[in-house]
Amino acid sequence: MGGPSAEREVSLSSGQECAAALRDEGFDVIEIDAGPDLAARLKDLSPDVVFNALHGRWGEDGCVQGMLEWLRIPYTHSGVLSSALAMDKERSKQVYRAAGLPVVESVLADKAEVCARHVMAPPYVVKPYNEGSSVGVYLVMDGANTPPQLSEEMPQTVMVETYAPGRELTTTVLGDQALTVTDIITDGWYDYDAKYKAGGSRHEVPADVPQEIFDACLDYAVRAHKALGCRGLSRTDFRWDESRGLAGLVLLETNTQPGMTPTSLAPEQAQASGMSFGALCRRMVEDASCDR
Repeated sequence: MGGPSAEREVSLSSGQECAAALRDEGFDVIEIDAGPDLAARLKDLSPDVVFNALHGRWGEDGCVQGMLEWLRIPYTHSGVLSSALAMDKERSKQVYRAAGLPVVESVLADKAEVCARHVMAPPYVVKPYNEGSSVGVYLVMDGANTPPQLSEEMPQTVMVETYAPGRELTTTVLGDQALTVTDIITDGWYDYDAKYKAGGSRHEVPADVPQEIFDACLDYAVRAHKALGCRGLSRTDFRWDESRGLAGLVLLETNTQPGMTPTSLAPEQAQASGMSFGALCRRMVEDASCDR
């Protein structure tokens, strides 16, 4: 849990929640705030299983997964390749396209170029291509006269993608089974605060959408999970433009280590499917392995 990424605070919260749930399930749990000595600490502790509650770079992009494979310690969630693919938003879109899944147009661009001119016609979104939790997302709407001025924290290469209007939907996949669909309702953009602050958003589970859209979300989420080679738990996010019907449903991204905080979507979907938070954590531990 924790670690050095931009999503450190979310990861600490996820880790604390999962550790408490696993203790209630009868497991002996040691919490580790991942730092430069992580490999040495894991070697000394020699745990039966690592429950990976890290989010963002290093913990979710294949780096820690590679370390755990090297140490031959069974771990939860996806393996090296699928973690790296899903964290790289542009490469994961290439996988989606190859699998026949609907996505919006996107390009990778130099940060300086994005600040100097519109690299595509507004409306569009600018974001890091390898972070999550809506960290560093810029929305450039129709009629914007000037390009966005990105913060110093933004990476040198960013992703620019066509803005997808509509409702925010998401589906969790556990194993190879899609759980349900959530409609995420906010007053504005579904940003970091909307995701993690109490009252930031309202979740309608199951989503009140046409059956065709509901079924498509379940189908697309499983297909994305399999196309990327995910294991264990993943969550795929969508935007749906109601005015366009099924043609208005597009995939945004797949999270290989979705949040496990009190306001997080995956545990909420598991609960709606009859699985308690403790049972979800237990299932993930029992599914842990190497060679994922």
